[in-house]
Amino acid sequence: MASYIRKTICPYDCPTSCGLLAETDGIRILGVKGDPDHPAAKGLICRKMRHYEKSVHSPERILIPMKRVGAKGEGRFVPMTWDDAVKEIAGRWSRILEEDGADAILPMYYSGVMSVLQRKCGDAFFNRMGACDMVRTLCSSAKGAGYEAVMGQTGCLDPRELKDSSFYLVWGSNMKATRLQSMPALIQARRQGKRVVLIESCAADMDVYCDQTILIRPGTDGALALAMMHVMEEENLADRDFLAHRTNGYEAFRKTLAPYTSAWAEEETGIPAEVIAGLAREYASAPAPAIILGSGPSRYGNGGMTTRLITILSAYTGAWGRPGGGLCGCNPGAGPYVDDRLVTRPDFRKKPGRRVNINEIASALTGSRGEKPIRSFYVYGGNPVASVCCQKGILEGLLRPDLFTVVHERFMTDTAMYADILLPATFSVEQTDVYTAYGYCTFGTARKIVEPAGQSKSNWNTFRLLARAMGYGEEYFKRTEEEMVEELLAHPMEGLTRISEKEWRILREGGVISTAFADHGSFRTPSGKMMIYNENLEEAMPRYMKSHGGAYPLRLVAVPSAYTLNSVFMDREDLSSGRGPMTLMLHPRDAAARKIADGSHVTAFNELAKVEFTAKITPVVAEGTVAAGGVYNRTFTKDGLLVNALHHERLSDIGAATTLNDNTVDVRPC
Repeated sequence: MASYIRKTICPYDCPTSCGLLAETDGIRILGVKGDPDHPAAKGLICRKMRHYEKSVHSPERILIPMKRVGAKGEGRFVPMTWDDAVKEIAGRWSRILEEDGADAILPMYYSGVMSVLQRKCGDAFFNRMGACDMVRTLCSSAKGAGYEAVMGQTGCLDPRELKDSSFYLVWGSNMKATRLQSMPALIQARRQGKRVVLIESCAADMDVYCDQTILIRPGTDGALALAMMHVMEEENLADRDFLAHRTNGYEAFRKTLAPYTSAWAEEETGIPAEVIAGLAREYASAPAPAIILGSGPSRYGNGGMTTRLITILSAYTGAWGRPGGGLCGCNPGAGPYVDDRLVTRPDFRKKPGRRVNINEIASALTGSRGEKPIRSFYVYGGNPVASVCCQKGILEGLLRPDLFTVVHERFMTDTAMYADILLPATFSVEQTDVYTAYGYCTFGTARKIVEPAGQSKSNWNTFRLLARAMGYGEEYFKRTEEEMVEELLAHPMEGLTRISEKEWRILREGGVISTAFADHGSFRTPSGKMMIYNENLEEAMPRYMKSHGGAYPLRLVAVPSAYTLNSVFMDREDLSSGRGPMTLMLHPRDAAARKIADGSHVTAFNELAKVEFTAKITPVVAEGTVAAGGVYNRTFTKDGLLVNALHHERLSDIGAATTLNDNTVDVRPC
């Protein structure tokens, strides 16, 4: 049978939503490569997606509904039909609704698929039910809240604009693992003689791509930003005309900077005072400096405030509005493109539901805070056992004999092991959807290329079945995926109002278009100015806030892996073996003090758990810091505990976000 090429889009948690060319014979996906027509990726894709077909057609894939027959967590299941599965789920839910009410049913999804339709369609179903409303703030919500507190809806730099920058401050961003498509711009900039400076707690991947690496004590990034602004004020390097006319609260804010000297910041950050002062001068002297801000610095108890301070620092040169000047890594501000409410249907919810923060799943499942216990847990597009904090608490909750757990998945993940009913899920090439890239000004559509393997079903089609079984007769639940995509495109929003007929044709046929970059000199705030002072916040005037910290001597940070993404791609031996064992990176002095040798087995511990790792001793992690790279699964451990077992449920100052980098541990040889 002859093969042909179809365009599609990477569905995973990455700022780019890369374009892909899938070779198919109409039955199977034969190969995948980057789409050179994609306006941002230009054909560059990561190693994870180069053999996507191996995952789609993996022999390890779940292809039929299954019912648990062994103990919870044992992973023993027997086949069942879709009819029986749906009947049992609907029956159990109906009894729970009658006995305990809708707020005893908790749905959970996150970034297993990053599209609009398949990711968010469950909201409509659970809104109709009145079930718990999950607050999904697992990744960078503090970063988004901190940026918005200063910039409102103003779009930051699209990474394609970085070619015009004159100086690059890569701040807490492992671009090799999370922003691969921006790396060529960085490499080209260095070839042109432009300086690249990295600020990181763990620089294992990015150190070789930068002219200077500054290692910072975790959770103290706000102190560095304040000290840099102090230097710029003291040495008349700040663009005071810009700050006076284009911001609110500048004069009052500058008066607060006096205590934040470089010497003070050295004590907080571990960075020598002369390095801080030198960085401030170099940053201030660049005509169009760009801060490329990652999510790591926001994953602390002070994460929102830290992002506010770094965003304010980006205004201190007056570079906003100059080509390449400002900040990259937050909301590029090109959308919205389509009306998500057509998918999520908030109008289906008749009264507010119980809100459960995704970072507090453990407490919700165990009832440890005295709230009504959850009776049913429905998981799709997520793997909380491996990726959400307080792993031991989550496992304790999932082991409850009275908890009815349904998992819609493609592989036997650590969470799927605890399911009562396991439903087979589709891959992106087996469903239709639209995609908004959260890091670029692009928008695209991807049509189904092959039929779902086995008996797998998309989120959309699964919720249609469940709605029918629950007696939900709304017309919404009778539509197909294709009809819903057409409805979304028929109601374009601001980001699609000025596109050409040619671009509309691309979207109708399947593909990605580029949309206009934001006007970085026009601030989309209530006053039309950047908000240094924000009267709507409890902390209206920015200041230095300490992170949560802890009683143990070493700060624990989690860093991404270029081999896997969150807990995805565990099925691929070529990727998981290349990554190696669960490693914990330590600074040589911290290792020597504990008599830990490179490659030895160690135990990291705090009041929550003990987790075993393989030690990796490296000078590119800050002293007093240990870094765990990537997310693993139970097969890499003896007792199933992963790094998230060491993470507290505590939330950030604003944005109610994860504080997974804000934990302390000690480490000892096994």
